[in-house]
Amino acid sequence: MPASVKVRILGVGMGPQHVTPEVAEALRSVDYVLAAEKADDDPLLALRREIVAAHPGAAGPVEVIAVRHPERDRSAGLDSHGYERAVTDWHAARAGAYADVLRERGGTAAFLVWGDPSLYDSTIRIVEKIRELGIDVDYDVLPGISAPQLLAARHRIVLHEVGRPVHVTTGRRLQEAVAAGLDNIVAMLNPPPERLDFTGLQDWTMWWGANLGAAGEQLVTGRLGDVLPVVADARAAAQARDGWVMDLFLVRKT
Repeated sequence: MPASVKVRILGVGMGPQHVTPEVAEALRSVDYVLAAEKADDDPLLALRREIVAAHPGAAGPVEVIAVRHPERDRSAGLDSHGYERAVTDWHAARAGAYADVLRERGGTAAFLVWGDPSLYDSTIRIVEKIRELGIDVDYDVLPGISAPQLLAARHRIVLHEVGRPVHVTTGRRLQEAVAAGLDNIVAMLNPPPERLDFTGLQDWTMWWGANLGAAGEQLVTGRLGDVLPVVADARAAAQARDGWVMDLFLVRKT
């Protein structure tokens, strides 16, 4: 086993155009990139390869090592406890898979994180779990352009009104936020809209986006009760164009 391993956790937004000079320089400093492979023809793995190819070092682009992505329990009926247990088990399986490569390869590795590593991403937790497996990992984190930033820019809005807060949560916890009296909410990690509970929000305004920065980017805005059918169609269009879909939205009481 190597004495120690360096890991760089790099926020890359949603593609080569979002990579900051700081992250590009860090990418050129690593020996290889570790990347999840979710299928034999994984479009997100291909996008990671595009990012690496766009920012080569003196010897060319660094090697991308694909690591088969463990399956996660995504049952629609999971309660909060079941969901958290499924995610914990999934993180442990991912950490084990990456640890096997780090033990063998050593050197300096990078993880390319969609958006920014600080916001609804598990990479930092995964690296901490790798350390718990006995690998001496020294790591740093560099920020990227986050999905809420892109959403606000695409819709040409500010995420909050003057002097007011914005609450960031997940789609499955949207009603929990509403019940707490929050009325300006960004929701990420969303399932299809038919699996979200929008009860009581039909007169709120929604700003929605999917695959922001990608070829299949979709944007919808308007009264929530009016645009939900449009959102469903736009989400399907993003999936069809890119082979994957990541969406988020801002909802605000008006």
